[in-house]
Formats: sequence, C-alpha cells, structure tokens
Amino acid sequence: MTTEAKLPTKRYFEDVQVGDELPRLVKAPVTHLQLVRYAGASGDFNPLHTDPKIGEMLGIGGIIAHGMLIMGFLGQLLSNYVGPTALRKFGVRFKSMTRLDDVITCSGTITEKYEADGEARIAGRIQAVDQNGDVKASGTFVAALPKRGGE
Repeated sequence: MTTEAKLPTKRYFEDVQVGDELPRLVKAPVTHLQLVRYAGASGDFNPLHTDPKIGEMLGIGGIIAHGMLIMGFLGQLLSNYVGPTALRKFGVRFKSMTRLDDVITCSGTITEKYEADGEARIAGRIQAVDQNGDVKASGTFVAALPKRGGE
C-alpha cells in the first residue's frame, strides 16, 4: 500500500514558507517482483538486485534494492509537491542498503525561498528512511513555483 499526498490544484511561491514539511510519501514494502521489474525498466540487471544467492555469496544477506529506485521514490515525493516540471535541481547521497520488505517513507522540508533567473524558487532537504528510521538516501532540491498573479 502506498500513501500519497493528493496533487494540489496549484502551489504558489507565496503559500510556501521556510520550515514547511512536504507531505510524506509512504511506499509499499519492497518486493522481489518490484526489483525485477525495475531492473527491466532501468536496464540495471546487476544480480545483486535480483538473485538472492549472489547477495548471500557476497555476505550481505540477500538481494538489495537499486539505489536509483529509492531516488525515484524521492523524485515522486517532489513531483507530488511541486508538479512534474518545476524541479531545477535534485540530488541525493545513498546512505544504506534497502532490503526486501522495507517500507520506505520519503519526507522533506523547505529550507529556503529566493528568486533566481527570473523565477521564484524554493529549496529543501529530502530523505528516505525505512520502518526502523534507518536513512536510505538524503539530498536536496530546488524547484520553481509560480507567483500569484504572475502567470
């Protein structure tokens, strides 16, 4: 089960404040089928993500999720919040491995508001954590939002 914030009709620069939290995105538990499908979609067929025997041979206790899948969850969080075309910068650092059955919760906070290149922009921090609070990825973003009456 995935819980997602409903897309706003429109989010304006004036309505966002430093310190605001993005609505959390909670993803369904990671499954083996999901990782196989992601391997096909991404072209990343490293057996570490799909073959449990490889993970056991390497001593990490089984398969692990693709880091870019977790980054994709964070991208979904941002797209839900600012819309599909507003992102100007988006980067993450991978912190720890995601395993089967992990429930990933993505969250974020607005850290800055400013104007640049003729756009009203917001910046913030984001992170993805599992059900135990273990950080899987963290990063930053910049997005452009419309101003009221400025469209």
